[in-house]
Amino acid sequence: MEEDPDTYRILRLRAEILELGSAIRQLQRAGLDDAAAQLLLGRKRAQLEHLVKTNSAGGGLNTPDIRRS
Repeated sequence: MEEDPDTYRILRLRAEILELGSAIRQLQRAGLDDAAAQLLLGRKRAQLEHLVKTNSAGGGLNTPDIRRS
């Protein structure tokens, strides 16, 4: 059985968001600038939100929202 490409993209984006959240926390703990990582995190969240909305409009996935990682 083959995975839906959008399902794979959503799962991949979720994983990337979790990794970015972890990287941001590490940067903050070290007292370093995390602005670029925060910007990238915002973009990834927007991509995820768009994919989820597109899929749910088409009767797609049941995917919980990720706000804070």
